[in-house]
Amino acid sequence: MASKGEMFAGLTVAMVTPFKGGTLDEAGLRNLVDWHVEQGTDVICPVGTTGESPTLSHDEHHRVIDVVCEQARGRIKVVAGTGSNSTAEAIELTVAAKKSGANGALVVGPYYNKPTMEGFYQHFKAITEACDLPIILYNIPGRTAKNIEPETIARIGELSSVVAVKESTGSMDQASQILALSNLTLLSGDDSLTLPLLALGGRGVVSVVGNIVPKDVKAMLAAWDKGDIATAQTWHRKLFPLCRDMLGLSTNPIPLKAAMQLLGRDTGEVRLPLTPLDAKQQESLIGTLKKYGLL
Repeated sequence: MASKGEMFAGLTVAMVTPFKGGTLDEAGLRNLVDWHVEQGTDVICPVGTTGESPTLSHDEHHRVIDVVCEQARGRIKVVAGTGSNSTAEAIELTVAAKKSGANGALVVGPYYNKPTMEGFYQHFKAITEACDLPIILYNIPGRTAKNIEPETIARIGELSSVVAVKESTGSMDQASQILALSNLTLLSGDDSLTLPLLALGGRGVVSVVGNIVPKDVKAMLAAWDKGDIATAQTWHRKLFPLCRDMLGLSTNPIPLKAAMQLLGRDTGEVRLPLTPLDAKQQESLIGTLKKYGLL
């Protein structure tokens, strides 16, 4: 039986939000959408963690989703980041994303206020009652301060419009339990764990390195789908040092934006409280990109 959110299987790229002189770089954003269409990326996800959503104003958040949906013009699927630790705000953002033409919403577990398991369930239930846009639940306790337990994820997964889970706990046990308890489509939320999660029954990845090497990530996924495990492992071994050495330099998306700047694809600008790489980290990043064959 196909998993519930099979329409979001494959490569989803968690897009950066380009800035120029502190403001939203709309032309840069449109170029990124076109580039992903050319590269064959399956789905793009604006205004997630990688898109620096915490520092965008509400107007900017809506605008980014509008621009991405407008530029996509049905050529590529769009899953918009619409999560919040306020249920009313998450509803408002999800409703607006549907109006903009998004194909789905990536909704992070409420952060900072640490709800109970019942609270998590009621949060997602309220969103699904207000809007029927397909939802990918995003569980990342390292950023939200509380894990959504597998039993609760399975319960939330019974809500008709919750179709997938972006699994960012780093726990294979948690992923296995979710797959055993539900029919949700499991997507890796961590580039270096994509292949092991595929082995458990995962169906794709919401990727950060896909911002620079989408074709390589797609090649790994395609090899796995064909049952060519050796080729999938070869791609994993190539991608892994890039994931580890680039993303290990600093908090995402600081090193990613620096890499995109070096590759001529972004200004590299991040918003406070995020700060750019220092000279030593920059040097290390250049070495990593050279080793991969990107520079």
